[in-house]
Amino acid sequence: MGIECDIQRSRDNEPMVFHDWELARLTGQEGETGALKMGEFAQLRLLGTQEHPVPLVEFLAIIGGQVPLLIEVKSKPGYEVDLTCECVSAALARYAGDHAVMSFDPRALQWFAEYDPQKTRGLVCTDTLDLGFLGVWRQPGALEKAQPDFLAMDIRDLPNALCETWRAAKRPLLSWTIRSKELRERSRGLIDAPIAEGEGIA
Repeated sequence: MGIECDIQRSRDNEPMVFHDWELARLTGQEGETGALKMGEFAQLRLLGTQEHPVPLVEFLAIIGGQVPLLIEVKSKPGYEVDLTCECVSAALARYAGDHAVMSFDPRALQWFAEYDPQKTRGLVCTDTLDLGFLGVWRQPGALEKAQPDFLAMDIRDLPNALCETWRAAKRPLLSWTIRSKELRERSRGLIDAPIAEGEGIA
């Protein structure tokens, strides 16, 4: 069983393991994630804990290759995602454990295809959740430009013909987020691996 984590870039260009663009939901503090330097993240506390967000390099040292990692590069329209990709690639340069990168943003995959082509990469897809990349994976030429090794599809949008064609070609299909036993059961036969949390973890 592996771990999925999300990456936001700090103001001093450090890839941080943190999900949201805003601090409030996870820390109770106001402000944008990208406004903080790496050292300022250490002063935060995740709600209800004494834990603080950590740089990707620190996270990698903790994991130490014990389990596979899925590393999602967060992006949004107008965001300088190439710089985040560069920072993530640098952090992973000496990491020997099994890992892959993924993103909703095809530009992130294009960056890795050009500058770090040995890295396994996946395109995160949705036809339901509008985070700036709704249906982008279906646009003509999108998959050809992104060159993903795998797709990670919104469970709400399965099954669909494109994903069935993808799997028929023996290419890996993941699905997110499997949060319940019912969703996990529904996904059986449709995907190759779940991205799960809570009761969705077997």
